[in-house]
Amino acid sequence: MASRSWIGGIDMYRKVPVDLMEGTKRGSALSYLALLTMIFLFAMETKSFISSKIATDLQLDRSEDPRIRLNFNITMMDLQCDFAVVDVVSVLGTDQNVTAHVTKWQMDAGGVRRRYQGRNRNQKDILLFDEAITETLEEMHEDGEDAISLDEKTLEFAKHNHDYVFVDFYASWCSHCRELAPTWEAMAEVMDDVAGHNEDHLGQDYSQEDYDAAGGVKFPVLVGKVDCVNHQDLCNRVERIQAYPTLRLFVDGERWRGGDYRGHRTVLEMVEWLQHVETQHHELLERSESFKHLHHAHEAAKERILDGVAPEEEKQWSEKIMRQKKKLRHEWVDEEHPGCQISGHLLLDRAPGNFHIQARSKNHDLAAHMTNVSHVIHSLYIGDPIGQKRILEGQANVPPEVRGKLAPMDGLVYPTYQLHEAYHHYLKVVATNVDDLKIGKRKLKVYQIMENSQLAYYRNDVIPEAKFIFDLSPIAVSYRKEGRHWYDYMTSIMAIIGGIFTVVGMLESSIHTVVASTRSRRAARP
Repeated sequence: MASRSWIGGIDMYRKVPVDLMEGTKRGSALSYLALLTMIFLFAMETKSFISSKIATDLQLDRSEDPRIRLNFNITMMDLQCDFAVVDVVSVLGTDQNVTAHVTKWQMDAGGVRRRYQGRNRNQKDILLFDEAITETLEEMHEDGEDAISLDEKTLEFAKHNHDYVFVDFYASWCSHCRELAPTWEAMAEVMDDVAGHNEDHLGQDYSQEDYDAAGGVKFPVLVGKVDCVNHQDLCNRVERIQAYPTLRLFVDGERWRGGDYRGHRTVLEMVEWLQHVETQHHELLERSESFKHLHHAHEAAKERILDGVAPEEEKQWSEKIMRQKKKLRHEWVDEEHPGCQISGHLLLDRAPGNFHIQARSKNHDLAAHMTNVSHVIHSLYIGDPIGQKRILEGQANVPPEVRGKLAPMDGLVYPTYQLHEAYHHYLKVVATNVDDLKIGKRKLKVYQIMENSQLAYYRNDVIPEAKFIFDLSPIAVSYRKEGRHWYDYMTSIMAIIGGIFTVVGMLESSIHTVVASTRSRRAARP
């Protein structure tokens, strides 16, 4: 009996006799309100339990990878692939002219890539002069100067009088130009001797092989040279010379469509190239009507001059040419500004540093004021390309704003309008870890970038460069998918039921008390 009384004493669910309970309309209305509220909160709580949210954590970057991967696709708008090099610099070391995993595509004036030009190539080590030429330039000039010195006016006369004009644009301060000078003079001499069928000088400045090769060139070639220190307008504004020496061929008065000569600088190599150009030129004349008309017009103009045009007419013609050139000096000619698309990836040290794209050549001395590093960034991001793709396609759980920070510079253009200036880009790189971003057991690493670009100015003797300065943050950001535990969900459901029942009960009791009190006061009035 004692145990039964003890058990009955802790009954938390005692019942009230039914005959003591009274139903009211107010209670029924509040009961429906409580029931609807419970159903609504139950549905919201269940939705919250089923769904998940993205949690963000900050921690020290403990990556053990010694290097990070930077992927890029950049077009230099006015820089030839022959001169465009990529250097990587960090506090741990320097890599110059990186070519591993880097592809270069020459771009024409319309932005169309030229096939097979400049692809995956290091700067070719060419022969800078003909070692078989042992005489100095002064010794070669003792019997006359064969390479004709030209200026702006005489170059035009030469182009009108000769089908082929091969010109060395040089600078007196250029070491490569000084080395090439005897070779260039020897080539001019052999071309003159072949044109005049003169073999008296054989064995002095060139070999029998050079002479025989020059004999393969059917039409005479005028070999000239232009000192760009004394004729800066001609070199800089008219011909747009960017590096010294530049060996340029004019055919029928126009620049050869195949580009400047970039092979070995020996007499034999240059003569064989001229022979190849002559063959190509005649093939074009046979196939293309436009080239045929240009050639005929050039021949007609040449005949008029050679037949003895009146001095006044020649003067008028010269003045007309000078006026045309003066007008063109201030115009941008797209064909004279080829670009270079550089794409690939670099492996950067996990240390502050930079990579930059600039103009440099082992075989030329570049003019700083002629270097333009305006560029378009098609793509630039750091990390695994597969991880980048998954995030952009929505296959990884990251906040929406993160996608725009992975490659914030994509599609931006950075043109320069003045000499001796270039854009520098400052990149703050933050390592980003995503829980479900992996292939098998390998986690894919991506990086967020905060960038700031500024225009930098250079001294007149320094070649500008497009520089990308990077610095890795010691703090890494982690994103993980976070859901609710089942016991949290059950606790919330119990709290909803009990809480609403209690609150509505208190509300009903308060209303009942107020109504009963009002009725009693009314009943007490006389």
